[in-house]
Amino acid sequence: MTTATGGCTFTLSQLEALEAESVHIFREVAGEFERPVILFSGGKDSIVMLHLALKAFWPAPVPFSLLHVDTGHNFPEVIEYRDRTVARHNLRLHVAHVQDFIDDGRLRERPDGTRNPLQTVPLLDAIESNRFDAVFGGGRRDEEKARAKERVFSLRDEFGAWDPRRQRPELWSLYNGKHTPGEHVRVFPLSNWTELDVWQYIERENMELPEIYYAHERDVFARDGMWLTAGAWGGPKEGESVQRRLIRYRTVGDMSCTGAVDSHAATIADVITEIAASRLTERGATRADDKLSEAAMEDRKREGYF
Repeated sequence: MTTATGGCTFTLSQLEALEAESVHIFREVAGEFERPVILFSGGKDSIVMLHLALKAFWPAPVPFSLLHVDTGHNFPEVIEYRDRTVARHNLRLHVAHVQDFIDDGRLRERPDGTRNPLQTVPLLDAIESNRFDAVFGGGRRDEEKARAKERVFSLRDEFGAWDPRRQRPELWSLYNGKHTPGEHVRVFPLSNWTELDVWQYIERENMELPEIYYAHERDVFARDGMWLTAGAWGGPKEGESVQRRLIRYRTVGDMSCTGAVDSHAATIADVITEIAASRLTERGATRADDKLSEAAMEDRKREGYF
């Protein structure tokens, strides 16, 4: 992006332009909404999103709290990173536990053991009980075809549901946050970023990530063409043998449906080289919950999912 100021012309790099757009989105939300919250899981996209929020309001503190929907089947390394980051920046973290909803009967365990689809009810309950009117998510349009349909400001109705026919135009980076009582808006500051952009930005900013994003030896087993980590959620099944392999994770979520990839990428530079050569999106390669049907993600978004 090239800009002229006072007779001088300067050019923003790709990452500088993306950063400026995201910072603008954070500040727009701060000006339009009363109770925004940032979804923060300790995954790389939410880490970059929080980093941008810190930049957007520095030297003042981030004027939003954080929210994590904890399935109870998260990777321990990621939860440890989440808690350490919250303490470092003196942030307020709300945690909605899927286990609490199972214990009181509002949700039931699935036969396949995965809890990723169970996150919707705790998420909507946390939004309603805390009266959040804007919810920042780290979704990117390159991840999955349903997410490619999202605007930056995505209106959700009083039931938290997404209707693609209610999407609003966003010409000239003008965002319409108007909503009625009971409705809220999901906001995606990383919409125009790609997985490669995210990693190049992590490298430029020298950001720390959970170690599972880099190559490490781990006990895994094969299911549906993916390497899964054994755990209390129910894997492996009879006939599924555990192997020790050198792997890393491109995305993190519920252990029951987040697959690892064989990799020797031990540094950020190695990961960037690996991603640049890949022809599969991170979710397409490593998320079993997106393979339940052709419209799995869109169906969940209509119900109120991220």
